[in-house]
Amino acid sequence: MSNKAVINTEQAPAAIGPYSQAIKAGNTVYMSGQIPLDPSTMELVAEDIETQARQVFTNLQAVCHEAAGSLQDIVKLNLYLTDLSNFAVVNQIMEEYFQAPYPARAAVGVKELPKGSQVEAEAVMVIGD
Repeated sequence: MSNKAVINTEQAPAAIGPYSQAIKAGNTVYMSGQIPLDPSTMELVAEDIETQARQVFTNLQAVCHEAAGSLQDIVKLNLYLTDLSNFAVVNQIMEEYFQAPYPARAAVGVKELPKGSQVEAEAVMVIGD
């Protein structure tokens, strides 16, 4: 595909496997899952869900900006939580980063996430409409 471009920023954690932070195809950007790693240390930012969720959205925001977009350009967001009792807290924190109209979203409970993270988010963004 000739219109496929790799999106990479040092403002978000480097990929910890054989994948890209994001791939732009046309005006759509497919963002890999972000966990709450500090981009400079590649370590979890904290143990508490509030700090972890904020870091996940901050990391997603950095990838959006590198692709010439913003969180408001996200059309689909998938959340993965190791404890669904944290769902309400993550919703509250999401409201700090997003405004209506909110993206379509799924929230899935999972057994575990990389590096012991409690939350991960992946997204699809459409830019230039």
